[in-house]
Amino acid sequence: MTDKPSKILIVEDDRALNQGLVLSLKNDSYTTLSAFSIKEAREKLTDNTFDLIVLDVNLPDGNGLELCQEIRRRSAVPIIFLTANDMEMDVVIGLENGGDDYITKPFSLAILRARIAALLRRSQKERQNRIKIDAFTFDFDQMVFLKGEDELTLSKTEQKLLKLLLANRGTTVTRDLLLEKVWGDSMDFVDENALSVTIRRLRSKLEDNSSKPVYIQTVYGLGYTWAVT
Repeated sequence: MTDKPSKILIVEDDRALNQGLVLSLKNDSYTTLSAFSIKEAREKLTDNTFDLIVLDVNLPDGNGLELCQEIRRRSAVPIIFLTANDMEMDVVIGLENGGDDYITKPFSLAILRARIAALLRRSQKERQNRIKIDAFTFDFDQMVFLKGEDELTLSKTEQKLLKLLLANRGTTVTRDLLLEKVWGDSMDFVDENALSVTIRRLRSKLEDNSSKPVYIQTVYGLGYTWAVT
């Protein structure tokens, strides 16, 4: 199955530039939507979820910096500002208020495309390492694991096993693959029950009833799956 293309909102009132950005980004297989004012951008943001926003600072009905602040109150979507040469202070304010990058007009489309690709890669990695499912929050970068408001203490081995199951949620991960990825080169020296013991410990920490697991389920004869997607 192919990955869904990233969806980008372009907020720029110069119609020629906006259309040029749309055509350029479509060549990179992104899905794009255009807005030419803050009002249109708000409408698009209400009806859609975006992976990245290209945001002009000067718009006919307001300031892109203020729109950035609005967005940040509800979303961590990456934002790249488009600015004029004489707007250095606005750039500083924008970055301090939640912008991720900026590019000064006139600019190279190749450079903008490269910056967009870099931000999307970083954002995707952050999403993979911070996962929210039901009452759980799993932050593998900060090593913070929550069930509701309660912090869970997980061993390094439990973290590795959990991360692998979550990365493949909804599908079965075989016992052999779990042993290989979690224990690596030392798997030949690991007790054959180590995987079952680690699964049991994870269930005791995550499940409301570990004898009737909802999240980590056994696929008999094959392995395990994180069943809730």
